[in-house]
Amino acid sequence: MLGFGKKKNALKDDKGLYAPLGGQVIKIEETSDPIFSQKIMGEGFAIEPREGKVTAPISGMVTLAGAQALGFTREDGLEVLLHLGIDTVSLDGAPFTFNVKVGDVVKGGEEIGSVNWSIVEAAGLEKTSMVIFTNTAEKLADFAVDYGSHEAGASIGSANIK
Repeated sequence: MLGFGKKKNALKDDKGLYAPLGGQVIKIEETSDPIFSQKIMGEGFAIEPREGKVTAPISGMVTLAGAQALGFTREDGLEVLLHLGIDTVSLDGAPFTFNVKVGDVVKGGEEIGSVNWSIVEAAGLEKTSMVIFTNTAEKLADFAVDYGSHEAGASIGSANIK
């Protein structure tokens, strides 16, 4: 009755994909960085952001918290990397603020941070951000994304494992 014994941070079985930023969702092949466009890191999609609010691209556990990237693992083992901007590691985290840490469980579409895109633009870098399935070969069966304009946190598709 009081919630004793309940797992507050239990992973949920959620196959959904969510827009990590408000903007134009595009095919990964359309990005300028060959590491992403040639799918060297895995299958995925990208977004041309128009705002700085960052939301979780999937429901899962935060497994990586870097200066410009966050990693997540879904309940079924699918691993997802959210990489904000291209070559933004050179900015030493200046434009990025995350309110999650490794071990946190997030719900897809939940607000998890922000980006000051004016710092990225002032450095002459691209704002294009990627959502990559980093264990594509081992886990990803297929995924579908509704390409086009979306608000941050909007449900935009789903991914299935093998």
